[in-house]
Amino acid sequence: MRIHNNGSRAVIRWLYTGLFMVFAMVIIGAVTRLTESGLSITEWKVASGTIPPLTQEDWLGEFMKYQQTPEYTDKNIGMTLDEFKQIFFWEWFHRFWGRLIGVVFLVPFFIFWRKGYLKGNFAIRLVFIFILGGFQAFLGWWMVKSGLAYEPRVSHYRLAIHLSTALLLFGLIWWTILDIKYKRLTHLRNKFPGGKRLFRIGFVVLCLQIVYGAFVAGRDAGQEINTWPLMDGEFVKSGAFSEEGRPFYYNIIGEPIPDAADPHQGFPNNGGIQFIHRWLAFAVYFWVWALWIYGRSRHVRSDQMSALNLLLLLVHAQLALGIFTLLYNVPIVLGVLHQAGAVFLLMCALYFYHQLRGTE
Repeated sequence: MRIHNNGSRAVIRWLYTGLFMVFAMVIIGAVTRLTESGLSITEWKVASGTIPPLTQEDWLGEFMKYQQTPEYTDKNIGMTLDEFKQIFFWEWFHRFWGRLIGVVFLVPFFIFWRKGYLKGNFAIRLVFIFILGGFQAFLGWWMVKSGLAYEPRVSHYRLAIHLSTALLLFGLIWWTILDIKYKRLTHLRNKFPGGKRLFRIGFVVLCLQIVYGAFVAGRDAGQEINTWPLMDGEFVKSGAFSEEGRPFYYNIIGEPIPDAADPHQGFPNNGGIQFIHRWLAFAVYFWVWALWIYGRSRHVRSDQMSALNLLLLLVHAQLALGIFTLLYNVPIVLGVLHQAGAVFLLMCALYFYHQLRGTE
């Protein structure tokens, strides 16, 4: 990674700041979703939306707009202005934090670029990260719009895309930090040859599990069957994959938000999505165990084994969080911790894979 030596520390501190802010953005997003605050702001104003309502008249104007939405008419009829202010805060803060990330990224970027710290492919990668961040803001509004038309919930497909893009942004920043901190050593003998393929296969499953976590969250599927290990006394909830009158793939990925032209609307069934999310969790769990056993048997380097030890610890914690989140009907604290756990698991997995390439 080409970076001027004089600026390496400053650039790394800047990237760590960005990494933390993106992580915080994911957490704020989780709180926004779990408090059902995401549909409280019905417009996207890039500049003027930075400032929240300041007068009673401004607040009443925003509240009147919210009262025209399906969420208010179907779920929150009779909500008071003070109650509206509470949900408005989280959505406003979520958007404000996104704008702040843009400023924190862009201003130092130009300073470092003018000083000659950023060169070649490194500069190109950072430009791509900035563009991806801007695209993420668009995806957020695209997601919110899906919940303002017909049903008082956002599309779980769009939620999954929004979350996945946030984690892609997080992963790119983290990988860039690792590229700067660890010099590639191609002469080191790789003691994990077969494990690379094992890692890649399992990493795909981990990413798929995160997508299904978004599906479960977007459809409130975690609040329907709150028993474990069985689903209301059954291994597979009755009708989870066989409900008549709906395409089979709806049982796998959930039906889209209905509209007047959708002949399949009115078939809410989240048993299949929850079942898949439950058992993908165990696929990830056993994948991490397989990596750990393989790494230990191959006597990999101490830094790689340390990463595997941490990965094993995190996957146990994440599995436990998922089970308790389900059993307690998705309380906000556990729901947020569960989403944070997914980020840490992803972060540790990327660190381990980076160390496999022969670094010091």
